[in-house]
Amino acid sequence: MSRLAVEAIGTARLDLEPLRVDHAEEMARVLADPALHTYIGGAPDTPQALRARYERLTKGSPDPADCWLNWVIRLRAEECLTGTVQATVRTAGHGLIAEIAWVVGSVWQGRGIATEAARGLVGRLARQRVRSVIAHIHPEHHASAAVALAAGLTPTGRWHDGELRWQRSLGRVPMPG
Repeated sequence: MSRLAVEAIGTARLDLEPLRVDHAEEMARVLADPALHTYIGGAPDTPQALRARYERLTKGSPDPADCWLNWVIRLRAEECLTGTVQATVRTAGHGLIAEIAWVVGSVWQGRGIATEAARGLVGRLARQRVRSVIAHIHPEHHASAAVALAAGLTPTGRWHDGELRWQRSLGRVPMPG
């Protein structure tokens, strides 16, 4: 698979910046609330652990069939990072498929940031020839389900590791930014 570009994405209020290792310190504070792990498990990373993780992510997938795309979410008006969005893109069937995910720090939740970021991400993926977008969401995580729905994904009725698969076919028509 040819590598897709991780380029900045702008939306009305947000800048999705390609992930860099030096984002780790600020992102450790953004993601420090243990409640963010209610549905995904684990615990918040220390700045050092997050730095090591970001070093792995920015090097890209060791599997040439996968392309890792990662961004931090910057809220322009407050000049701060608020979360991340990501996509793992692979060839499947007759085109590219992307599995996406998002997380927004507790302080910034309820302001539409995840929705705006997810829409921006899906729009970019559509312009990069991705044919289908999927997300796996815990059935009790209603906020993430609302984000998926707002980004045009719908539940499929298929389950993976206790999470419901949501999907959107992008076809050949790019969605606006």
